[in-house]
Amino acid sequence: MTDVRHCPAVLIAAPASGQGKTTVTAALARLHRNQGRKVRVFKCGPDFLDPMILERASGAPVYQLDMWMVGEQESRRLLWEAAGEADLILIEGVMGLFDGTPSSADLARHFGVPVLGVIDGTAMAQTFGALALGLARYQPDLPFAGVLANRVGTLRHAQLLEGSLTEGLRWYGALSRETGIELPSRHLGLVQASELNDLDLRLDAAAQALASSCEVALPPAVDFAAPAPVVCEPLLEGVRIAVARDEAFAFTYGASLDLLRAMGAQLSFFSPIHDRELPEADSLYLPGGYPELHHQALAQNTSMLDAIRAHHGAGKPLLAECGGMLYLLDSLTDVEGRRAELLGLLPGEAVMQKRLAALALQAVELPEGSLRGHTYHHSLTSTELEPIARGVSPNGGRGAEAVYRDGRMTASYVHFYFPSNPAAMAALFVPDGIDAVVGTSVVVEGVAGE
Repeated sequence: MTDVRHCPAVLIAAPASGQGKTTVTAALARLHRNQGRKVRVFKCGPDFLDPMILERASGAPVYQLDMWMVGEQESRRLLWEAAGEADLILIEGVMGLFDGTPSSADLARHFGVPVLGVIDGTAMAQTFGALALGLARYQPDLPFAGVLANRVGTLRHAQLLEGSLTEGLRWYGALSRETGIELPSRHLGLVQASELNDLDLRLDAAAQALASSCEVALPPAVDFAAPAPVVCEPLLEGVRIAVARDEAFAFTYGASLDLLRAMGAQLSFFSPIHDRELPEADSLYLPGGYPELHHQALAQNTSMLDAIRAHHGAGKPLLAECGGMLYLLDSLTDVEGRRAELLGLLPGEAVMQKRLAALALQAVELPEGSLRGHTYHHSLTSTELEPIARGVSPNGGRGAEAVYRDGRMTASYVHFYFPSNPAAMAALFVPDGIDAVVGTSVVVEGVAGE
């Protein structure tokens, strides 16, 4: 495959976290969507909450791009496929533009995507121009599209910010702090899109406010090279996997679920809060989420607790990540001191903290192979069970997360990115008695197994 696809694209970045990148990206996506364009949005780095908002804004699935967790080849495939169907590609960066290794700037430079700098204009005038120039010129080889001001006060304020720009930097408009579009957040980030009844009104208001502040135009077109040809091995052909999905468990990567389906798995979704029993399944996946906000309701659904205990008792595969692992414990206590007894499949208990407990990319060497992912949580867990492995952060971030195992049950704070090693993931989910490829290199949908 040698063809190149062309599509207008920008990477939305900022000098720091908290500048409003998600709000601006969502506003841009909704603005161009409302004008009849097909918009594809990506999120740089690990994140579950921002993509929920961005999916609502764009009307299309949102996937991760990352030079380490996702990998260069998979990121290239995702961009190339999007360029074949979209009129505009938006990529929301992570942290500050140059923060981390690899950074958002590294990804933008590698794929030739120009950066749109978002700067919080609160309590600022001409200094806006200095910050914009610094973002644009700090790394001379970084493609740079222009800047957009967030949280401006009056029209005069926006004009001052625009007038401060030098060296031909393009003005992409402004969002006012008075438009009522700021997205609420809680301890892991933004509130889930499903919890915001007025989300579409907020998004349309943001789009309209942005359109009134500048001439709406597409950014420059970017050339996206084709990825290498790929083959998908049916390592989970016919395997039925039940996936928890409700207000307590919603942190799944679309690429991870796509991979399971591509390997032949049949996915069915269920609610540990509302459903009384599990779907017919060979394997069970309990992803992360907010069980601490619903632990009393989870504890009261005793028939579901019994069904999951029976699944484990039958020796069937079970993977639990972060919030899913908390559900496995004897008990979970929230920040107000309210305690609930849960599954009791993993001996120990967890207590929610008001401060961040861990945040880091993670590489984990399991018996099935090496997997990549990340950790991000506000709870502390105590258990006497000895871990079978611990994660390692590639850039020295906080957290060396334990991975626990009891029979076919595997549990950890780590949110695994399944395409980082398809063969290893297949081995975690394949039932006993079915042959699976373990520890070999398998190419699936453009991702080579580690």
